[in-house]
Amino acid sequence: MGLHSLLRRTSCLGVVAVAAFAVSACSRQEAPPEPVRSVRTMTISPSVSGVTVEYAADVRSRVESRLGFRVGGKMIKRFVDLGDTVKAGQPLAQIDPQDLRLSQEAARAGLSSAQANYDQAQADFKRYRELYEQKFIGAAELERRETTLKAAKASLDQSRAQLSVQGNQAAYAVLVADAPGVITAVEAEPGQVLAAGTPVVRLAHDGARDAVFSVPEDHLQVVRALEGKAAAVKVKIWGSDAIVPATIREIAAATDPVTRTFLVKADVGRAPVTLGQTATAFIEMPKAQGVAKLPLSAVLEAEGKTSVWVLDPSTMSVRAQAVTVAGADGNSVVVASGLAPGQEVVTAGVHVLTPGQKVRRYVEDGAVAPAATAAQGGAAATARAATR
Repeated sequence: MGLHSLLRRTSCLGVVAVAAFAVSACSRQEAPPEPVRSVRTMTISPSVSGVTVEYAADVRSRVESRLGFRVGGKMIKRFVDLGDTVKAGQPLAQIDPQDLRLSQEAARAGLSSAQANYDQAQADFKRYRELYEQKFIGAAELERRETTLKAAKASLDQSRAQLSVQGNQAAYAVLVADAPGVITAVEAEPGQVLAAGTPVVRLAHDGARDAVFSVPEDHLQVVRALEGKAAAVKVKIWGSDAIVPATIREIAAATDPVTRTFLVKADVGRAPVTLGQTATAFIEMPKAQGVAKLPLSAVLEAEGKTSVWVLDPSTMSVRAQAVTVAGADGNSVVVASGLAPGQEVVTAGVHVLTPGQKVRRYVEDGAVAPAATAAQGGAAATARAATR
């Protein structure tokens, strides 16, 4: 094979390689375009909204006492259990009365001794006064006898008072209910040695009831403005459809150290409720002007901010818009700021969108809105031109 033939063969092979590369380049497929998603939208229009806030509450007695013995000792009996209904004066518990009875007997013996001393001093003073009248003794001796009589009288009075005290102490061995009500807690058991005043049971007095709930700091000003206003709070007892009107009668002056909320007590009067029942308290916040209501599905959290997707009709693309949420109204979110009237907001499908993504409006029968069709036609034409 000559040099000329070798060069001609090499040239042919190069042409074949270039042709193969060109064919390969022509057959390479473009990346598939991002799908155009269907979304539901709504147009923003300003409105007036009054948000109703719900708080978890429970029913409590207006007066609730933690009862304990006035004296210390070992508790030997408890006559009531949790949930029992009691009457005023009914025995609730008892401590060992033995030591108290011994103290009472000692006080009684002391009274007898003081009574004998007083009688003796009184008889002596009577005789010495007769001797003084007969000039057998002087005035100083009579004064000493009178002083002795006064001391004996004071000792007698002290012994009588001490006996009364010991009698009361012995009676305190039995803990009795000071009012009719319901036992809501048991805090001591038989066999415990209790100091004076240690709570044994908790008694919820019969009478008016309160719905007790906690409110955060940002709602405190509104709640304070409602204090004392009749039926400012609506209370719904769980398991019942009845709505009970209530009046805020007390608001805590300081926050709870754990929850950082303020305790609120709303008077429900003598409504047919049971102690300990769970309830929901409804408070209507002041009406706000120029707010917008969106479905819950329209709002999403991104990077610690609340935002919505706003649709640009000219390009049929979406962008994220940060908003300020004022609260909830049923299944709707009340947006206080961040949106302008006339803007179109995506209300469904927000979790699959990205900034600048092309979308189309979804209609119930599956048809595509004209504006969306035109935009998609233009996008398709642009895509075809790009592939040519």
